[in-house]
Amino acid sequence: MPVIDVPDPAFMADEEIAVFRDAVGKFFDQHAPEKRVEKWREDGMVERAFWEEAGAAGLLGMTVPEEYGGHGGDFRHDLVVLDQQAAKGVDGFAASLHNVIILPYIVRHGTEEQKKRWLPRLVTGEYISAIAMTEPGVGSDLQSVATTAVREGNGYRLNGAKTFISSGQLANFIVVVAKTDPKERAKGISLLCLETDGAEGFRRGKKLDKVGMDAADTSELFFDDVFVPADNLLGGEEGKGFYQLMGELPQERLVIAVGAMSTIEKALDTTVDYVKQRKAFGQTIWDFQNTQFVLSDLKARGTAAKVFLNDCIAKLLRGELDVTTASIAKYWLTELQGETVDKCLQLHGGWGYINEYPIARMFRDSRVTRIFGGSNEIMKMLIARSM
Repeated sequence: MPVIDVPDPAFMADEEIAVFRDAVGKFFDQHAPEKRVEKWREDGMVERAFWEEAGAAGLLGMTVPEEYGGHGGDFRHDLVVLDQQAAKGVDGFAASLHNVIILPYIVRHGTEEQKKRWLPRLVTGEYISAIAMTEPGVGSDLQSVATTAVREGNGYRLNGAKTFISSGQLANFIVVVAKTDPKERAKGISLLCLETDGAEGFRRGKKLDKVGMDAADTSELFFDDVFVPADNLLGGEEGKGFYQLMGELPQERLVIAVGAMSTIEKALDTTVDYVKQRKAFGQTIWDFQNTQFVLSDLKARGTAAKVFLNDCIAKLLRGELDVTTASIAKYWLTELQGETVDKCLQLHGGWGYINEYPIARMFRDSRVTRIFGGSNEIMKMLIARSM
């Protein structure tokens, strides 16, 4: 029995969801065995072929409407993929970014022509997506981005640099945050969709050497007078980019909270198994009262976190998840994730510091969740505005 034994919520009880979960689990077992995932960690990225395999298996674009080549599902199907990916240890596959963060921009804000042109390719894995927000000199203050898109003829000249871009080495479809009116802040921002194949002036910088998330490709990107057709302006209207970004952030932050919860559960399950087997001073580590108190506290708070998270997901499915609640979920669960993994590593003793132990990888991978998707300091500011 898992340490956090909260029953599945009613919205996940459909038989079709259960069948899909079984199919996704089998796909990961067959196509992402440990040996292949370890190769991804060594290479620092997932190979393109796996994306095409995932597309063929129906793991991309689950919520994209069928008329655009998608599967017509909802957020629950995204959750199944993320849950099975975590359970099977499939590191590096940016399904949450592609399916839950980027595709909704096209579905909700794209013109009819843009949806028909891009979504089928994003669903099959022919297009691997990325979103270029962060710049070397600009972090969470998106209104201050320096990348510009200047109108020229029937398109734009894109100039600037981006960093910390997930899937930056593999992506061939990149949503770029740029200023179409540098004199404005929020009202000057637009989103341009760059199809990178054959794009002159587009360069990929180095693949960044990170503390954790070894199999995840994170890179620098450079745009040197890149021509982007006017038809690639998301939604077809300048100055809407900031509002498009803000509209999608609650779901993005909820997805980060979902990932944090998966790690909390895995860390506790792994650690309880370990302490009940490992012996010291003639007894198991579990037999020490301190061990039981630490893990009991983490179970109690993890249980509360999962109940809250399920409520947030239910709100999202009803279209009721607000910015404040999503910020609370992202802030609280990633903080709890960091504390849980740290304390679980401590209970592993010296072995917890050895990379071949899963808890060590969880420790390194968890640190960034308090930074990306808006730092937790930004989350606190957003929460404070609601009071």
